[in-house]
Amino acid sequence: MSGIRSKDTKPELVVRRGLHALGYRYRLHVKDLPGKPDIVLPRRRAAIFVHGCFWHGHNCHLFKWPKTRTDFWRQKIKTNRKNDERAIRALQEQAWRVLIVWECSLKGRTRHSSEKTISLISDWLRSDQGKDEIRGRD
Repeated sequence: MSGIRSKDTKPELVVRRGLHALGYRYRLHVKDLPGKPDIVLPRRRAAIFVHGCFWHGHNCHLFKWPKTRTDFWRQKIKTNRKNDERAIRALQEQAWRVLIVWECSLKGRTRHSSEKTISLISDWLRSDQGKDEIRGRD
């Protein structure tokens, strides 16, 4: 597990490159904010989390419960989900808008094209919508 990245993952880099190409400027992994969002756009009071479907227990084809050490993994993923909820709630209480971009929107059989995902993110950034999620196609 030491080789698993928590920052600068491939999905996160795709999102960052796409947003930068559209002219958005942002900060990365801001430690002062709850949950240390992956991408923060202070002018728009927007925080973006790029979640791996396995690590955050997303209900999609990329997530499957491990067959070994099941108690450990259930507790680990349950804790991750609780931490996510707590961070999102704290950000919203501080008047931040929150977007979760799931890995399945960029990878796997239900993925959108990278351009489509970036377009959805850009649309959300230009809107006044509070919390939203971008997931793979159903």
